[in-house]
Amino acid sequence: MSSDWHCVYRRLSHRLVHRKPQDGNAFRRREMRLPVKAPNARQTPTLRDEQKSQTRARLLDAAKELFTARGYAAVRVDEIAAAAGASRATFYLHFTSKLEVLRAVAEEGTAPSARHFYQDLDRVLDTGSRAEFVAWMTRAIAWFHEYKDLLPAWDEATALEPEFREIARRGIMSLPESMTSYLSRWPEARRDEARLRVELLVAQLERFFTRWAMQGTIDVTAEQAAEVLGDIWYPALQSPRDQPGSA
Repeated sequence: MSSDWHCVYRRLSHRLVHRKPQDGNAFRRREMRLPVKAPNARQTPTLRDEQKSQTRARLLDAAKELFTARGYAAVRVDEIAAAAGASRATFYLHFTSKLEVLRAVAEEGTAPSARHFYQDLDRVLDTGSRAEFVAWMTRAIAWFHEYKDLLPAWDEATALEPEFREIARRGIMSLPESMTSYLSRWPEARRDEARLRVELLVAQLERFFTRWAMQGTIDVTAEQAAEVLGDIWYPALQSPRDQPGSA
């Protein structure tokens, strides 16, 4: 090896031997500067997400209008899709069946409203006021007016579809469960009876409203009905603890 190449080789070897190790802290500092996505960060909806949500809402609205006009059994999936301006294939991207549409209408609209209404009944019973109870009855009749157009479709689906029958059963059972204060006043051994009393109230209100407002077979004003229903149901919903003379 020539003397010139020997000098170059020695200088390179010296640099490699005496090279300082990389500063680990500096590497970590650079690593920490990398953007890290929070694991629970909420994703901003994309345009496609918004379009899917709007299409689903249109399908629900179209189904409600058709169920209101023609009941449950007579409506076909093709008709719901067409009324929403969508194809049959698009319908099945959002729902598996006509029954699932009706279930979504109930679970996303009617059921939460009904539970809220019976939570209000729980508050009313806490007041111990018959006048408050009659006022609640008046509001209950108004609530049925608000949702009356879909009652025939629900009745049809309950009669025709075993799956919807189970949905309806769970919906009714959820109402007394939302009345936690009312249930707490009943002895544990009689809690099922307490729940049954609320379920029977629900059944009578629905049947009264059907005969009165939809069939026209009961001739009475809403105010008169609320008073008489108050006479029947206010004492019926009193727990043993609420009875006169109870300790």
